[in-house]
Amino acid sequence: MGPETPLRIAGPSDVAPVTRLIAGFRDFLGGASPTNAEIEATSSVLLRDRSTEFLLIGDPEAGFVQSRFRLSVWTGTEDAWLEDLFVEESARGEGYGRKLVEAAVERARSRGCARIQLDVNKSNETAMKLYESCGFRAVHNPDKWGQSPDFFYTLEIGH
Repeated sequence: MGPETPLRIAGPSDVAPVTRLIAGFRDFLGGASPTNAEIEATSSVLLRDRSTEFLLIGDPEAGFVQSRFRLSVWTGTEDAWLEDLFVEESARGEGYGRKLVEAAVERARSRGCARIQLDVNKSNETAMKLYESCGFRAVHNPDKWGQSPDFFYTLEIGH
């Protein structure tokens, strides 16, 4: 992957590639829902929501990261939640996942977020290695989350 790899913030007119990529992620996870029509309807709303941001990579688009933003009483600033990250199988190994994570962190920092957080399935070792190599720290509290199949990750990016 060279510096010329296109990475951009998705806008309302990007509902088709966002829908296609989220459907690809659903299929990768082995899910049957939401349907493509449901993904399209929800994506149309999210692409207009100031609290949500999709970054797209590739031409044509081969991956995305979705971040959600919310004001936190604990930090007094917005926090970011890395909601989803997906790269199509044909584009894996090109550094797209890392570039998307780094861009999501930078976008959160530019909004004044104090931290960015996410969860990842404990069986997804590739994703965990990526997040850890980008500075995220796994937090596992079995008393709070029980035997959840997910690990919670956080990265302090504060001001």
